Amino acid sequence: PNDPIAIPHQFAKKQDIEIMGFLASIMAWGQRKTIINKCNDLIMRMDGVPYDYIMNHQDKDLKSLLGFKHRTFNDTDILYFVAFFKYHYTHFESLEDAFLIGQECKEDVDLETALNSFKMYFFSLPDYPLRTRKHISSPAQKSTVKRINMFLRWMVRKDNKGVDFGIWNRLSPMNLICPCDVHVERVARKFGLITLDKVNWKTAQELTANLRLLDPLDPVKYDFALFGLGVEGEL
Repeated sequence: PNDPIAIPHQFAKKQDIEIMGFLASIMAWGQRKTIINKCNDLIMRMDGVPYDYIMNHQDKDLKSLLGFKHRTFNDTDILYFVAFFKYHYTHFESLEDAFLIGQECKEDVDLETALNSFKMYFFSLPDYPLRTRKHISSPAQKSTVKRINMFLRWMVRKDNKGVDFGIWNRLSPMNLICPCDVHVERVARKFGLITLDKVNWKTAQELTANLRLLDPLDPVKYDFALFGLGVEGEL
């Protein structure tokens, strides 16, 4: 209940889970209590039905999003996110398709390529706000892509523990990259799972490669434990 994943767990409809899961992951920096409160505020501004709001809103309905702010994420950003979601869901049933561009027929999706292609696709609408680009990272920027990797874990991993959703079937858990934030990095270094000095995309790859030695089919299942040890101050 104290983790941002609690936000998409409020919903049963696949598209609502995807939309609020994505927004919760993108806004997941700062205090977890604040993140959850801001996400709940956003849900209220969308009348409690994000997918329906996005697909059926009139221009005047967008006024409800004005004034929204979480750290550097503001109403300009959420308005573009809404525009992107409406465009995407007009053409596809699931957000999973946004991560399969150019790899739709491949059995083994290359996640680095998928993440780079996703950012290009996300900002393919005309007149996107330049300021919004900073909220979607990619391996091409040498980023660990922590937030989107976390979102992919939520959507892809099939989990009987009530944490991850496993509602996507074309991306495989074995191809996921472990989210690497300050808590995960600190614990992983103590366990010798990270040796690189800099924290970037290669660091996330190194961490995941070492986790694959423990479970090659589902390496990212260890993320929740690594993060939990770090955020709870157990180490």
